[in-house]
Amino acid sequence: MKIAAHGWELELAPEHGGAIVALRHAGRDILCPVRHGSHDPLDSACFPLVPYANRIADGRFRFAGQSYALPRNFGDHPHSLHGLGWQAAWQVEAQAEDGATLSHAHNGGSGWPWPYRAMQLFALAPGCASVTITLTNLSEQAVPGGIGLHPYFPRGSLSRLTARAQQLWLADATMLPTRATDPAQFGDFAAGASLDGETLIDNAYAGWDGIAEIEQGDGVLRMEAEGAAAFHLFRPPGEDFFC
Repeated sequence: MKIAAHGWELELAPEHGGAIVALRHAGRDILCPVRHGSHDPLDSACFPLVPYANRIADGRFRFAGQSYALPRNFGDHPHSLHGLGWQAAWQVEAQAEDGATLSHAHNGGSGWPWPYRAMQLFALAPGCASVTITLTNLSEQAVPGGIGLHPYFPRGSLSRLTARAQQLWLADATMLPTRATDPAQFGDFAAGASLDGETLIDNAYAGWDGIAEIEQGDGVLRMEAEGAAAFHLFRPPGEDFFC
């Protein structure tokens, strides 16, 4: 599924996790295009995180005095990861030259105890591409939930990130957060720091102001996120991308 307007080209894969396959502007890859011709959302340019983001320890949690167990959905990883949406087919609700809307519904039970409906609204405008992701609770009670996006950006020797946060969360060997520390431990991203390096970064930054700038040597990409108080930075050793 492809749309193009205002110099933008957006390719989506509704049937494969509602993922973005590619996002380009004036022929330049803004996100890493899908890798190896794969249909796996983990190889895509970006995929949605619903009805929760990141990890739920051991796939277990308590809410309103009741215990719940979730399937471990990422190979032999010990924790439940990134929700259900990235492993589900999404429906195309609308498509135009400059936008599209995808939806994903869950009836409750397997994978997540409560029913919900998630939407992704994509819009292309002069100088700006946006994704609006929403999660609607369809149960009759208040329930926990979370949303996020998992974009993959190109990384080279000139790549730099500027993003201001108040805390960095260190993590254990299974990537669960353990304690908060100085946000500049892996680089002074508040002032702008290189993304070059071979040390794994897979950590959450809390107290984010919702703005990030990515320099790639040939321009600056500005990201603005509403309703996001944290961002998670993933820089894997030996790879040409970061998230």
